[in-house]
Amino acid sequence: MKTPSRIAPLVTDGLVDKVLRQLMSGKEAMVYVVQCGDEIRCAKVYKEANKRSFRQAVDYTEGRKIKNSRQARAMEKGSRYGRKEQEAAWQHAEVDALYRLAAAGVRVPTPYNFHEGVLLMELVADEDGEPAPRLNDVVLSDEVARQFHAILLRQVVRMLCAGIVHGDLSEYNVLVDSEGPVIIDLPQAIDAAANNNASRMLERDVDNLAAYFGQFAPELLTTSYGKEIWSLYETGKLHPESELTGAFEPEETLADLNEVMQIIDAASDEDAARRARKEAARLGDLSG
Repeated sequence: MKTPSRIAPLVTDGLVDKVLRQLMSGKEAMVYVVQCGDEIRCAKVYKEANKRSFRQAVDYTEGRKIKNSRQARAMEKGSRYGRKEQEAAWQHAEVDALYRLAAAGVRVPTPYNFHEGVLLMELVADEDGEPAPRLNDVVLSDEVARQFHAILLRQVVRMLCAGIVHGDLSEYNVLVDSEGPVIIDLPQAIDAAANNNASRMLERDVDNLAAYFGQFAPELLTTSYGKEIWSLYETGKLHPESELTGAFEPEETLADLNEVMQIIDAASDEDAARRARKEAARLGDLSG
């Protein structure tokens, strides 16, 4: 096929030999199958902000590190330079996340290069070498559904141990190759420690998995893995091989009645003192 203009610089620089075909068009990017020497890879071409259908970017970008104060100010002002830098940061988020997650043992596509807004990465393939199907296109038995659910929960835990929450995980962002599920689409990945939305998004990711696999294994619909995982993370007890039960009971702490009474008494004393000062001031005015 004709080389898309955004991929042309990679061909010029020798990173891509030729574009074989378009693989898919998503809400964030266009993905092409490309020839790179003896290997077949993917080229993910990110869409510009005004052409993306993905919204609520502020929830995802909170806590992301900015290179310098000039970039931060420009992003806040929304200048042309600021918008350009914001786009670059959005794209780099996926590249950085892929490298970190691959190093942490999470099943994600291997990244090879990022050039001119195009991410060159592994083509996740099935046994025949064809692009692997998405999870939502795979017919599952109840047994395989439970198996895949357990695998993906373990991946979510590994991601969180690496400090990352996917933020948009569902059956549409998972491929299935000959070895099982592979997590994809990470430009909205968030920093678990720096983003105030992290716990909510982690729970949503996990609930999405339960809702999908629960169609095949209904018992998964009543689990609380998201809250359990975040609780372990918050208390510093989460590690890649943490045993999960799917049950979560929030700790109920009894109120210290003595402390409560002390607070009430202190407030009452302060109120009495305030009233006394006000009355003294009034009497002073009258005598004057």
